[in-house]
Amino acid sequence: MSDSDYVRLSYRPDLRVLFMRWTRPATSAEHQAGYQAALELARPQQAGCWLIDLRSRGLADAPDLVWILEDFRRAFQAAVPNSTRRIAYFTTPYHAGILVPRLAEYDKAGNNGTEIKVFVEETPACQWLQS
Repeated sequence: MSDSDYVRLSYRPDLRVLFMRWTRPATSAEHQAGYQAALELARPQQAGCWLIDLRSRGLADAPDLVWILEDFRRAFQAAVPNSTRRIAYFTTPYHAGILVPRLAEYDKAGNNGTEIKVFVEETPACQWLQS
């Protein structure tokens, strides 16, 4: 497990899921550092399925979302090349209504080996990650 004042990271080997729980809004630098720390936790486990809890953080701004979809996604694929890669964003219904169209707008590369879905409940997100 890895913690900072803005994100908590843990890996559940029984579920084969990495949990990334934001605890407050984050700066752009913290946003990128949080994802990089999660990637370092995922690499030795080859953890390709992530549940990212955005409920306390809110949504990233457009440049940070583009960074995830482009730069981070490439690093994720390189770090866990032989695993199924799925990211489940767990957020509030209000933010889900914003994030789904943003992903459609900014995700020019499409799936590109990493599936991303938005959920407003944790159980369906975990079920999807394990399917």
